[in-house]
Amino acid sequence: MAGSSHGHTPAAWTGVIIAFIGFCISGAFMVMNQPLGFWGGMVVVALGGVVGMAMRAAGLGQPKTAHHVVVSPRADVTPRAEAVASAEG
Repeated sequence: MAGSSHGHTPAAWTGVIIAFIGFCISGAFMVMNQPLGFWGGMVVVALGGVVGMAMRAAGLGQPKTAHHVVVSPRADVTPRAEAVASAEG
């Protein structure tokens, strides 16, 4: 995947950073035996996913792959017309 920019977007970075902070919060409260704080951290993890998806929807994420378009060597001739022209003559 050389040359791919998969995951190198503001939406991805922001979502992952928020989720990482949530995991750290959950881990700290789990060690301190505080279930309420643990679940609060898990809410922050889920919030990271929601923020990432919202940013992607706002256009800050990876663009969807487009279909490849076949381009004719001559811009004024469509590929079908070019095939007919070459068959005729």
